[in-house]
Amino acid sequence: MSTGRASEPVGAASKRWTLVACILGSGIVFLDGTVVNVALPAVARDLDSGLSAQQWIVEAYMLTLGSLILIGGSLGDLLGRRRVFAAGVGGFGLCSLLCAAAPSTETLIVARGLQGIAGALLVPSTLALIMDTFAEEERGAAIGSWTAWTGIATVIGPLGGGLLLEAVSWRWIFAVNALPVALCLLLLLRHAPEGHSERGTPIDWPGAALCALGLAGPVLALTEQPQLGWGDPLVAGPLIAGVALLAAFLWWERRTPTPMLRLELFRIRNFSVGNVATFAIYGGLNVATLFLVLFLQQVGGWSPVAAGAAMLPTTLLMFALSKRFGALADRHGPRRFMGFGPLIAGAGLLLLLRVDARPDYLTEVLPAVLVFGFGLSVTVAPLTAAVLGAAGVAHAGVASGVNNAVARVAGLIAIAVAGAAIAAVSSSRLDDALAGRTLTPAAQRALDRARDLRLTDRARGAPAAERPALDAALAGASVDAFRTGVAIAGGLALLGGVISLIGIRDPRRRGEVPSESCPGGALVGASSEAGHEPRPAASAS
Repeated sequence: MSTGRASEPVGAASKRWTLVACILGSGIVFLDGTVVNVALPAVARDLDSGLSAQQWIVEAYMLTLGSLILIGGSLGDLLGRRRVFAAGVGGFGLCSLLCAAAPSTETLIVARGLQGIAGALLVPSTLALIMDTFAEEERGAAIGSWTAWTGIATVIGPLGGGLLLEAVSWRWIFAVNALPVALCLLLLLRHAPEGHSERGTPIDWPGAALCALGLAGPVLALTEQPQLGWGDPLVAGPLIAGVALLAAFLWWERRTPTPMLRLELFRIRNFSVGNVATFAIYGGLNVATLFLVLFLQQVGGWSPVAAGAAMLPTTLLMFALSKRFGALADRHGPRRFMGFGPLIAGAGLLLLLRVDARPDYLTEVLPAVLVFGFGLSVTVAPLTAAVLGAAGVAHAGVASGVNNAVARVAGLIAIAVAGAAIAAVSSSRLDDALAGRTLTPAAQRALDRARDLRLTDRARGAPAAERPALDAALAGASVDAFRTGVAIAGGLALLGGVISLIGIRDPRRRGEVPSESCPGGALVGASSEAGHEPRPAASAS
């Protein structure tokens, strides 16, 4: 039987520097998830990369990070949070240098995949180490600081990347990771406690392999589907193989005496319902943020920086309000917050149905973003706490990995479905708008290229005489298609709220997870220690 080992009490200086280490470590992972997008054109010129290769520079990272994050959380529980965190940080730094020195596109893709593996070790252990370091009454503030700074890292990624591209080279967006990595490792070794670990529990290697490959199949298929379609072997093959491997994973976990994921967790009402709600809510979140940014750039004509900053109020609201609503959920139970929060967020997304081809930020976009951000702030901390609290002490690390994996896969599935709907609506509206019009070969080629973008109001390359009619048709079709995507996103958020109101039960007070210690939710990961029951108060003498 395994026994948990907790760290000794930590001094104030060690707490402060451990928090800085956690911010640095997780910050570089979130930053690298966004900064590379800005560098793709420069990488393509330097390494002579085609469109498919550019996509894989992004997708290799997301594929390994998404498919291994559950395993990373499990290893942190078993081997010690500081040890696994340090291994992830060190590996991420080495892989960043490989990316910076990559002589070819193929080498860069491999190095990005290795970066994702290191990130999967790093991310789940970050919050867990914070929970090991800080006393219960200090954790909310510590995680609030962590959430704020890692959120800032995500936002400044594209801005900092753009500055480095202009000043030096795309290779520096990876090379600069060496400094925060070195500082993070120094702080970890000097100040961080060992953290929780489970002695004597063997690692479920067959289960880990089946889980990783099973998740990788659908992640790969859903990533490639928008470009290739469902019938392509690169989509259908991994999807079918992944589903089969996940079935084998479930069979193995039921059979082995030391499973990585105990299937009886899914018999717990709040755990199962919470993950279903997570699937709907984060599916809507990913659809809304992706297609809003694309629409503002490709149809609205906004710059990449302006389009990316459109969602900044949501980040600020999450930072300011999540901890407060978590505290309220601790007192009153998570059900009403998990129910009404997504309903508010969904209503905010549906406000985007007012957006037209020339969106005004103050009157059309900002009100929707504010309502959506408020609803998300109401939701995230109670949702995460409900899922981890339902799993309990022994399985909270794996429960966090499950919840994060559900959120990531939900985004891919929702984007694939919404992308197909957007493409269908756009094509149908274009056909209606241009019915009966005979186009020259040049205009038809320009129209075909525009169709591939899905959301655009420019028929680039079309003859001047035909361009106004094509541009008008494309703008109208893009607005209708965008509104379809927004309706799907809003509907998913509303569905998550309904599911929570019907299915979630407010638990009894004893053993609840402090919601205010989970402000980041599946947006940033969750701590395995968050599932611990509070220690009984000392008796009065």
